[in-house]
Amino acid sequence: MSAEDQDKRLKYTRNIGIIAHIDAGKTTTTERMLFYSGFTRRIGVHILTHSAIDVDEGSTVTDFLPAERARGITIQSAAITFHWPPKAGGDSLPSNDLTLDSGQYTVNLIDTPGHADFTFEVIRSLRILDGAICILDGVAGVEAQTEKVWLQANNYRIPRIIYVNKLDRTGAAFNRTIKEIASRLHTFPLLCQIPWWRNGKFTGVGDAVNLVGLEWEEGSDGRDYKRYSLDELREVDAPFAEELCKARNALIEALTEQDELMVEAYLEADEDFLAIPAEIIVQSLRRCVLRSNQSVTPVFAGASFRNTGVQPLLDAINNLLPSPPEAPDPGLSYGNTHTTLNRFLTGAPISSSSTTASKATKAKAPAAQTSNLLALALAFKVVTDPKRGVLVYVRVYHGVIARNALLYNTNLSLSERAPRLLRMYANDAIEIEGISSGQIGVISGLKHARTGDTLLVYQGSSVKTHPPHPFNELQLRPIEVPPPLFFTSVEPNSLAEEKHLAETMALLLREDPSLSVSVDAESGQTQLAGMGELHLEIARDRLIKDFKVKASTGKIEIGYREALTAASGVVEEVFEREVAGKLARAACRAEVAPLDENSIVEQDDDEHTYNTTLPDNNRLTIHHPTLYRNGKPVQDTPALPLTLPLTTIIASLTTGTTAALVRGPMHALPLHSTHITIHFDPSTSLSASTTPAALSSATRQAITSAAKQAAASSETVLMEPVMLATIAVNESAMGAVVHDLSSARGATVLSLDADSDDSETSSTSSSSSSSSSSTTTLPPTLTPLTAAQLTRVYAPPDPYGNSDTGGSGANSSSDFDSVRQIRARVPLKEMVGYLKHLRSLTGGRGTFVMSVDRYERMGVQRMRVALAEMRGVLI
Repeated sequence: MSAEDQDKRLKYTRNIGIIAHIDAGKTTTTERMLFYSGFTRRIGVHILTHSAIDVDEGSTVTDFLPAERARGITIQSAAITFHWPPKAGGDSLPSNDLTLDSGQYTVNLIDTPGHADFTFEVIRSLRILDGAICILDGVAGVEAQTEKVWLQANNYRIPRIIYVNKLDRTGAAFNRTIKEIASRLHTFPLLCQIPWWRNGKFTGVGDAVNLVGLEWEEGSDGRDYKRYSLDELREVDAPFAEELCKARNALIEALTEQDELMVEAYLEADEDFLAIPAEIIVQSLRRCVLRSNQSVTPVFAGASFRNTGVQPLLDAINNLLPSPPEAPDPGLSYGNTHTTLNRFLTGAPISSSSTTASKATKAKAPAAQTSNLLALALAFKVVTDPKRGVLVYVRVYHGVIARNALLYNTNLSLSERAPRLLRMYANDAIEIEGISSGQIGVISGLKHARTGDTLLVYQGSSVKTHPPHPFNELQLRPIEVPPPLFFTSVEPNSLAEEKHLAETMALLLREDPSLSVSVDAESGQTQLAGMGELHLEIARDRLIKDFKVKASTGKIEIGYREALTAASGVVEEVFEREVAGKLARAACRAEVAPLDENSIVEQDDDEHTYNTTLPDNNRLTIHHPTLYRNGKPVQDTPALPLTLPLTTIIASLTTGTTAALVRGPMHALPLHSTHITIHFDPSTSLSASTTPAALSSATRQAITSAAKQAAASSETVLMEPVMLATIAVNESAMGAVVHDLSSARGATVLSLDADSDDSETSSTSSSSSSSSSSTTTLPPTLTPLTAAQLTRVYAPPDPYGNSDTGGSGANSSSDFDSVRQIRARVPLKEMVGYLKHLRSLTGGRGTFVMSVDRYERMGVQRMRVALAEMRGVLI
């Protein structure tokens, strides 16, 4: 493929994802997109298998796992490729033909889960997307999980558009939903469409960009629809035509505040907002969406299940969302140097975080060697297919990965070939010759690649000869894995099954890094941990039903933490053991203490100190007084061995520290809020026989001994996860729910129906039957709208709203029991199994999500009960 063809193909490529709260209609919208693009020949029938397709029946194209079809929800993100507008002939049959018709776009679409137990699926999908569609339920409005995924998308600076779905349902409140977009998602909504109700029924949309009305026939497949000009609309529905003019006016006013070119177009049109061409408006919308700090968001309307409004949404994907070259430049790092991919490839000067004894240095990318970098990709997902084996999903950021190319994994420092390349159509695949820059594809046959690994093809490298520095250390921005909170025991039914269990568990972990496996040192019991109850149930079912492992599992329990209450002295441990016929020796001096965040003084500018944060709010400080941070020795002190550079030593010390923190000194629970200090002196810690593994072992022994010493002087305490829960209930049931939370569950109610500012510090969440774990501060780029901005938000009246206020949907309807939100801080233990109880209080209509707020020390009584439950003792 020539460079010109490659550039054209990139220009007409869209890598997008669909994000939303559960049951907002993501999968239904995806299925309609596949139908209108020609991927499926008619609604309800798969183009390849000719089998029935129905979301509620669990037989959709993208929900193909048995667990997904049994539960009727999306568990695993699915990738699918189609063309819009459809290829000549009316379909997008899977093929390896990469040619495009004139004006035709290739859309790589990822349908993500909405259930908060599978938030990690959303996170790893967002990492490689260029744009996203956020779908809202027109009845429920902006729900709690919607706020979470919106924040996650904002963390990756992904351009977004919004689609308000389910406007055909009773109680749909487009007006209220628009206002919630502004107040809860902190973005100014630009209404490109408004809903069209005729005779009390939702029949179409008014297009404020093109000034036309689009009407779909009720009961049809939605492929054909009527198009009314503004003059025709005035004859058919004059009030709606007037409202559409108001929508166009509001859209132009909002764009003139954001885009200077739109101001010029407005003046050239003699300040007539109806005279501005639609092409000018689309270009202005696109410029606003593609800004690095997107502050406005185009909004579209429809009802996917009724086949209404999907085709204009597909047009918006092409017109407004970015192509791969227009997406933000991906972050890249090697060693202590952080840059972006384009700066690295062009050899631009790069600021380095590493320093010498005197001043900061400037690094420069080796431009002369970048021509040897043939491809660079990120593995964002691993799936075990029963027919095709292990499939590794990759996003290629540079070059082309060809079949049988030798891939170097910079995370694992090993090479392996890519024997087969595939383009996925949900559970179906077409074999292709290469995956080019900007594309999403699948590599079959890789034995080692994991989620988050950076893969590259370097000219001249081989299985034994790795790429030179810095290419062997290149890392695309990693995918953050939140630590799990729930765990269950897994035991094989026989000794003969142990190997099968271990291999299958390794496959599960490679597929889903948000799962973790540990082995209790005393009992030898294997424990599987996950982000929530449903998450573990799915993993357990896959283990036993899909992989046919003969094993038994225990009940799902909460993962508590252990915290020190006293400091230890400096403890020195020496590791000395013969490994493979060679003596390995290393020593380590360490001390531990409870972490006092108020007294921590950042020492990153100290040339002889290394600080880092570890999971579970632990902190590691390494003092190396005889070495500078670049590894060079202080004057008149011995240098480090060539085989043990400072980066390797720090990695070994960190690995040993992490291993020691897994098991507390008294209750064998992971340590939380601990400050570990290591005193490293090469003259005493290293010897001629020291290896990285020996140094890690010595570190683990020293920290374990220091923790036991601290526990001997003062007993440790348990810490439990406290969740920030957002409960959505009907107003009639709110009193009963609030009373139950505060009296029976020890919750602290923070707000009733307030904005989400209290909970925006958490970026991952857990569902009604679970919890998740990673907390992330609110990105500085996402700021709430001012009161003046909120008053300028335009929203058309709903057919049953108050005309005086422009309608406020459900909130203004006297016969509609409005949905209210309760925000509360509550111990996770009290929320286990809460969904069933909430549904009994709300007549089956209550839902909630929750995210980790913090870990808190337990009181004496709660700690005694928790310890008794862990030991199987009844109190």
